[in-house]
Formats: sequence, C-alpha cells, structure tokens
Amino acid sequence: MPEVEVKIPEVPAGGYRIHIGSGLLDSVWTRLEADCPGRKFVVSDAAVTAAGHLKRLIGAAAPATFVIDPPGEGSKHIGTVIAIVEAMEKAFLGRDTVIVALGGGTVGDIAGFAAAIFKRGVKVVQIPTTTVAQADSSVGGKTGVDSTISKNAYGAFWQPAAVYIDVETLATLDDRQYRAGLVESVKHALIADSGYFEYLEKSMPAILARETAVLEHIAVRNCRIKAAVVEEDPTETNRRRVLNFGHTVGHAVESASGFGLLHGEAVAVGIIAAELIAEKTGLGDAKRLGRIENVLSCLSVPMSIPKDLQKTELFDIIKHDKKAVNQWPRFVLLEAIGRAFCRDGQWAHEVDPQIVDEILDRLYA
Repeated sequence: MPEVEVKIPEVPAGGYRIHIGSGLLDSVWTRLEADCPGRKFVVSDAAVTAAGHLKRLIGAAAPATFVIDPPGEGSKHIGTVIAIVEAMEKAFLGRDTVIVALGGGTVGDIAGFAAAIFKRGVKVVQIPTTTVAQADSSVGGKTGVDSTISKNAYGAFWQPAAVYIDVETLATLDDRQYRAGLVESVKHALIADSGYFEYLEKSMPAILARETAVLEHIAVRNCRIKAAVVEEDPTETNRRRVLNFGHTVGHAVESASGFGLLHGEAVAVGIIAAELIAEKTGLGDAKRLGRIENVLSCLSVPMSIPKDLQKTELFDIIKHDKKAVNQWPRFVLLEAIGRAFCRDGQWAHEVDPQIVDEILDRLYA
C-alpha cells in the first residue's frame, strides 16, 4: 500500500501519513481504533451515505454520526459547524474525541473546522471520497466554511491525524463530479511537475475510464506535491500560495454562480484566466495555453465565464478574497508548465486590476 508522509514539526506527532489504495474503506475502522484511540464522531453527508460508504466504513460499530443534508457547498456555512459541535457536546464528547471526516471537500472542510474549535481542538481523520478531496482538500490542514460574500471566509489551519484514500470510492461519483475534481490534479502538475503533466496528457483515456492503478498513481503524485509544499509552508505565509493557482478568479466565478458551477469547473476557468494574465505580462505564450486547454477539454470542464455572471460582481468577490490586502489579492502565475513563477522570493504577484478587467472580458463565453 503506497504511503506519503507529511512532516510538520509544529503538530503533536510531527506530521501524519497518507495511506493510499483500493478497497481500504472496509478495514480503516479497525486501524483507526488502534492508531487513533478515543471516542469517534463521524461527519459525512447524505450523498456519501446513499453511496454506501458510511456503512462500509463503520461496519458493526455504532459511533455517533452527523450527516450533512443537503450535501454540497450550500451547507458549507457556519451554521453547519455550530450544529456539529453542539451535537458533539450533547453526546458528552470530550477532548479525547476523534472526528472522522468521510466525504468530499465540503465534508472535510466543515469537519476539520469543527475539530479545530471543539474543546479548543480535537483530532480529525480525513477519508476523502471524491477526486477533488483526494487530490487536494484532505491534505494540508486547511479547513473552513463560506460566508454570504465569499468562499472559505472563516476557518483555521488544523492538520489531520491521518488521511486514508480509497480510490474505489470514486466509482460512485457521477461523471461531472469525477471530471471536475480532476482539475486539481492538473493544477498540481502545472505548478510543480512537468512530467506529471505529460503523464496526464498521455493517460487521459485510462483516467477517464477510472482504471484503478492509474487512480492510485495520480493520488500518490498529488499527495507528494501537496506534502512537499505544505511541509515548507504549513500556514501559507509564502510558498504554499502556489496551491492557489487558478483559484483567485476561480473562487469568484464559483461564488458568483451561486455554486451552480462545481469547484473544479470554476478553477478550470481560473486557470485559463491565470494563463491569459501570464501571456499578457510576458510570462506565458499561446503554445503553453493550448496544451493546458487540450487537457481541460478532455475533462469537459468549462473554460469561459457564463454570460449570466456580472463582471462587477466578480470584481467585488475578488476584492473580498481572503488573501486580499487593501482589497486586492496577489495572483499565482506560471513560469513554465511544471514550475510556478517566483520573483524576489515571492510566489504570488501583484497584477494591475485593469489587466484582470481585460482578461475577464476575454473569458466571457
């Protein structure tokens, strides 16, 4: 079974392991009882339970559970977190509690945030069941929920005690969810590993066929990239900002759509925006953009802004971005495929709002 270690001296155990394989879900509970002693509290959602993943995980055990319903971004708000921690308190749970997050990125973000604030912090174990969560959100300790204005406005850095990735769970995703989540894999390749990007280009038929060996390989590559960045910069003071590639415009498009666009779909638009900005500022070129567009096209994700989204609203959301300083964020750009641009030691860069305005105009469908 492949494993990836994330070394973070600041956390009690000095880091944690990511366990990757197929069919892991049936044995994880036994391992949790041995590796993470304490009372378990499972957070999942209605889609995950309907797919049978919760039953597979807990078997004959009967832990306290909280099922988020409706599933998805619409429930990713502070009210859900409050409901979870109050349910835990009513169950007389204490600081020996281990929250087990079973689900996609929304479940992991909410459960991780609840773990960070309950009794001033309890352990959380991440068991991601979607392409976006297995590639990105389950690793690295970013947790949080949306405000009524912007995405991930409230949260905390709270590293998991362990991560278990069972690629077999991806079989239950519908095609749109599956493909959209793969955009985070494309992002990792673009910022850190040109060889990985070439692998994605060549292996797309097998990826879309959900071949087990290929999915395990992708999971390992994603986790190694994410782990290396997080180890260097756990709380996003500089280097970790590269993981936001495509997310500044992407989050704005996602929020403005009322979350009608999936996260990966919006990030795909944001990646194209970042590449157009790079081309405008002399860092990119049409050939590089074409390779990126070809991969995203294979995933059938959008690469333009829906016409019904207002540019003034997008600008307003960008100004509210959680990374903004003086109402304007910095942007992550590429120097080349597989290498994020670094200047004067900084991995995110100032971009004139006028350039962003021009790029948004070009992106409308």
